[in-house]
Amino acid sequence: MSTPGPVTAPTVPPVLAAAVPLAVVEREGTVESVHLGTVAVHRPGGTVTGSGDPDVAFLPRSALKPVQAVAMLRAGLDLDGELLALACASHSGEPGHVDGVRRILTGAGLDEADLDNTPDLPLGPAAAAAVRAAGAGPSPVLQNCSGKHAAMLAACVSAGWPTAGYRDPAHPLQRLVRETVAELTGVPVGVTTVDGCGAPLFGTTTAGLARAFATLATAAPGTAEGRVAAAVRAQPWWVGGTDRPVTRLAGAVPGLVAKDGAEGVLAAALPDGRAFAVTVLDGSPRPLPVVARAVLESLGAGSDALTAATRTDVLGHGTPVGAVRALL
Repeated sequence: MSTPGPVTAPTVPPVLAAAVPLAVVEREGTVESVHLGTVAVHRPGGTVTGSGDPDVAFLPRSALKPVQAVAMLRAGLDLDGELLALACASHSGEPGHVDGVRRILTGAGLDEADLDNTPDLPLGPAAAAAVRAAGAGPSPVLQNCSGKHAAMLAACVSAGWPTAGYRDPAHPLQRLVRETVAELTGVPVGVTTVDGCGAPLFGTTTAGLARAFATLATAAPGTAEGRVAAAVRAQPWWVGGTDRPVTRLAGAVPGLVAKDGAEGVLAAALPDGRAFAVTVLDGSPRPLPVVARAVLESLGAGSDALTAATRTDVLGHGTPVGAVRALL
């Protein structure tokens, strides 16, 4: 009879070891679930503190788009205002967003056939329902990252780089994006993978992401960083869409530069460089509004408007019976 071998304990991923409880879901006073994650808080002067370990690598997903847009401007992209905000967006696919993507492409002498992002239906439920009702289906221009991809193509045209293969990490544009990510985050890029839309995704840390947003928010007007910050803070609908959490958050805090990302990521910065980045370990976006409110209140940026914009009820038969509550 063989003797069982020793039991090997499972390896704990660093991102799990770095996490702490961020928020609880309460239903009539009973805790129903707990969201774990990591928060990095950047203060003027460069000090970064964290809940959990802010120096563990993670994938920032679409929260990195404003940094990618800085690289595009450095390559010669000629966009500002709403269309530059759209280049930073994970948009809802509402008609205005789709029209804006087409405007970016037309301005560069391109069309929808040049897009190489993943075909999809609009991210916004109402917009997706309208597409289905019209008998249409998924397409690249409707996908929530199409503004970024259109802007990447336009940047290639401006720089004289080939548009074919623009998603390849070895393409000059993506090499510039990687360099810009490392520069603004202050963290060497150790992980490169593929995002949901097909573009390269560069890993960083929550401390690095918070640092990058602080740099954007405090940049001088007219610089690439300052232009991105001005567009994102002035055009929150173009960054998200109607009733999107990131749009509500930015609208409630004057001067805020904010961007969310898939798998429970959010980064934001105030004009003086107070900034933060959050990653939720289970990938849920549900706790992000209340965690953002707690951090902003700790930074002295609380308000009634912020409380109203970030309220997250727990429903019972359609009626609030509890709430998501931050533990920070």
